[in-house]
Amino acid sequence: MRVSVGGRLYVKPPYAIPSMSAINAIPHNGFSLASTFSGCGGSCLGFRWAGFRTLWASEFIAAARDTYRLNHPDVPVDARDIRTIPASEILDVTGLAPGDLDVLEGSPPCASFSTAGTRQAGWGEVRKYSETRQRTDDLFDEFARLVRELQPKVFVAENVLGLVRGAAKGYFLEILSGLRGCGYRVEAKGLEAQWLGVPQTRGRLIFVGVREDIGSTPVFPKPGAWQYSIRDACPWVASPKVAPRIEPEASMSGYAVGREWRRLSVGESSERYFSLVRSDPDKPCGTITQSGGNGHSASVAHPYECRKFSIAELRRLCGFPDDFRLPGTYAQQYERLGRAVPPPMMRAIAESIREGILCKL
Repeated sequence: MRVSVGGRLYVKPPYAIPSMSAINAIPHNGFSLASTFSGCGGSCLGFRWAGFRTLWASEFIAAARDTYRLNHPDVPVDARDIRTIPASEILDVTGLAPGDLDVLEGSPPCASFSTAGTRQAGWGEVRKYSETRQRTDDLFDEFARLVRELQPKVFVAENVLGLVRGAAKGYFLEILSGLRGCGYRVEAKGLEAQWLGVPQTRGRLIFVGVREDIGSTPVFPKPGAWQYSIRDACPWVASPKVAPRIEPEASMSGYAVGREWRRLSVGESSERYFSLVRSDPDKPCGTITQSGGNGHSASVAHPYECRKFSIAELRRLCGFPDDFRLPGTYAQQYERLGRAVPPPMMRAIAESIREGILCKL
């Protein structure tokens, strides 16, 4: 398919995500990765797709950790709270010395910081997070601690775009200063997943740091020339007879959001229920959030059927392989995908670091 961008014609390749076995068969590029706040492994999968070898990962949430282990069985996963993990133990497991690790990556949870730029009430208290309880304080400090003690050549941290808006910008500057104080050149940039091979409008703030002695500056991937639509990723959206299995829990019938969905036209968003969108099949999907798997919650929805997207559809819309294993209920699987960094997005970031920094050393 040819697309015209700025007067130039590009050949848009079909949307295709390799299988898990195909990604795992990609030759290692010789560069190492350690992962924090690893979730179900979306970031690690993106780095593996770019040829990196993950030597260590950590994930505190049991359900996410179980999913990670199913899909990355050769990676040791630390189950402890990140606050209790000494860098010396990571070095012992990986067999590396400080400064040897090529990339440290992580997505410190941002639940303690609202999109309005204010810390939530109860800062420092133990509260529900996913399927466990966690103290709501600053886990970016813990990521910075590991950067300081491990001294990787490069680090990548991911968070919400709201971190650079309004009152939150002061907190963002604190984070930037803290990371630079670890001995790194650090830049942060907002990246949009839909321009990096993902059929979903998902903006994220990406921090890239390069150790001062390396002499390079942070790099980021350039946006692509096209976007993929829901129809590109899930060509059956208008043909229910050939759609993959649809979980009963995906139905919105019987809920207020289902009645509202019926009032909407294709491509229209609800003014009454925040985040409820009757998706346009010829555009990227809206942002898939971790809470959308609850039948009563407002979220992106199927264009022609009164339901949420199925797990098979969500895998594709989030850039995961069809055979990526997801245990648990519909809501639990939805949460794993909604919290994850889309693998094609992280692959693009990993490739830019590989080519722009590490291969030049």
